[in-house]
Amino acid sequence: MKWRKLISVPTVAIAVWCGAFVSEKKQNILAPWILPIDGHSSVKWDANWDGRHVIPIEVKNTTETQDTSAKRSPHVRRHIFLVRHGQYKVQGRTDLEQSLTSLGERQADLAGKRLQQYGYTYTRLVSSRMTRAKDTACVIKETINEIQHEETYLLTEGAPIKPEPLVDGWNPDKDPFYQDSVRIEAAFRHFINRPDATQTEDSYEILVCHANVIRYFVCRALQLPPEAWLRMSLNHGSITWLTILNTGDVVLKQYGDTGFMPVKDCTTYNFPEDVSE
Repeated sequence: MKWRKLISVPTVAIAVWCGAFVSEKKQNILAPWILPIDGHSSVKWDANWDGRHVIPIEVKNTTETQDTSAKRSPHVRRHIFLVRHGQYKVQGRTDLEQSLTSLGERQADLAGKRLQQYGYTYTRLVSSRMTRAKDTACVIKETINEIQHEETYLLTEGAPIKPEPLVDGWNPDKDPFYQDSVRIEAAFRHFINRPDATQTEDSYEILVCHANVIRYFVCRALQLPPEAWLRMSLNHGSITWLTILNTGDVVLKQYGDTGFMPVKDCTTYNFPEDVSE
């Protein structure tokens, strides 16, 4: 049956094309898995995501668009290193009692040494005011001596947005969710943005904070659904590296890196049985 072989390939191609067309029309869940016919993405990047996209007043003798004109300028970058705090004493009833465990101190020390190994000159070190984050930042500062340590309430842990899918125990009425969500979004707008016009060379900044804050920052910076923040995991003392160009482009260079730690020192949760002195 040679004729069957001859029509098999074009028949399959037509079937796939029709399937994509029908799925798109019906908004079927399979549609995103099929390459769009026109070759264009269905999700467009918002170039003004941080409200700092500068539009030239006048462009003479050129047909360049504003976006291509911006990309011709020298690239100046902000490198933001988001460090999750080390393991802490979860049995503590107050924040002051929830200081780092001996393992948490070791995780913070390894994170600081990793940051030092990059060989960059860091412009600032900012941490949450929660004890576990302050302790972690202090250990890192011992390794990177020439950096000044600042603290801010904006980076405090909390629930940034209602997660999707929901998790057991989610009850925003019993938690300060509505205050936390506004504060964490304000923290994102304050710390995560492109270099301003006065910055002439790359900058390197360290933010020591919490898993929920870091996960939300990553989703927002990459313009992913922010409701997905709880689908990602982060180890204690991990390093997440965001790079933001002066064009507004954002690159996630690494997420939750703990490859510099021995496997036995890698922890994620603060269950009582995990906490060692």
